[in-house]
Amino acid sequence: MIGQIRGKLIGRQVPEILLDVGGIGYEVQVPMTTLYQLPDLGQEVTLLTHFVVREDAQQLFGFIDAADRRLFRALIKVSGVGPRLALTLLSGMNAVDFAKCVQRNDITALVALPGVGRKTAERLLVEMRDKASDWLEGLAPESIAVASDGAVTSRPVDHQMEAEQALVALGYKLTEASKLIASIDAPADASSEELIRLALRYAGSGKA
Repeated sequence: MIGQIRGKLIGRQVPEILLDVGGIGYEVQVPMTTLYQLPDLGQEVTLLTHFVVREDAQQLFGFIDAADRRLFRALIKVSGVGPRLALTLLSGMNAVDFAKCVQRNDITALVALPGVGRKTAERLLVEMRDKASDWLEGLAPESIAVASDGAVTSRPVDHQMEAEQALVALGYKLTEASKLIASIDAPADASSEELIRLALRYAGSGKA
């Protein structure tokens, strides 16, 4: 099992990054919650990882936050939830936000994510509540009780385009992603992450 990887960030293509580790390029799948905390290209980064081996593929998933990795590992144990869907869930919300979602029994927030139907959302809420001890470890109670406003450093990029690409990686068609971004009421200086969250919230409201 590969539990951690450190290397130079040399590529970023949602939802995959490329790390140069001693001259070998490792392709690592990461959720948006990790992607927006990565340094610029050429900088070194350390990620906690989860290695998935299947008959037809070997995939490495990376996370900056240990809580996100714990949640990912708990999610893929839920019936009907594979690594791809778990990555989608963690791209829409981090471990703290998911904990609050479970606490509020918030099905709406889950079905707003592509690939998550109502039955899957209901099963997630029930099973993850039962598995709470497996992934809530290390999360401060006060961080779950209040809104999570962790600021993410923004870079001089086209935030709208990056947000659209992220939504496409989550399962939306490009035309759907563009329509969602165009439909939300966001400040002119909104970051890519903020645009994505607003778009997902808008999609879950039933107005889209």
